[in-house]
Amino acid sequence: QVHLVESGGGLVQAGGSLRLSCAASGSIFRIDTMGWYRQAPGKQREMVATITSVGFTNYADSVKGRFTISRDNAKNTVHLQMNSLKPEDTAVYYCNMGITTGDTSPRDDYWGQGTQVTVSS
Repeated sequence: QVHLVESGGGLVQAGGSLRLSCAASGSIFRIDTMGWYRQAPGKQREMVATITSVGFTNYADSVKGRFTISRDNAKNTVHLQMNSLKPEDTAVYYCNMGITTGDTSPRDDYWGQGTQVTVSS
């Protein structure tokens, strides 16, 4: 089994910063793309940022220049540094990883439990 555990959410004032982390544990053979997604009340889940196994990154237009995604392959961890936060960034943030558990196993998508980020105006 594989588990993803997130940390770092909370309440912050507009203009502030937060750093989210997500660590994977369990039977892991390889992790491909890692990413962060978010879902605000009444809205669909959307991609925030992704990073491939070799470090290529992709960001939603709404967070470019403010958020930075990074990964530590040795620790099976992905981070999201969020600066200049805005009230519209308020959402539950989920980490996602494409994980293979064996050399002949298919890659599956795994999700964290979600962490709440609230930005007050």
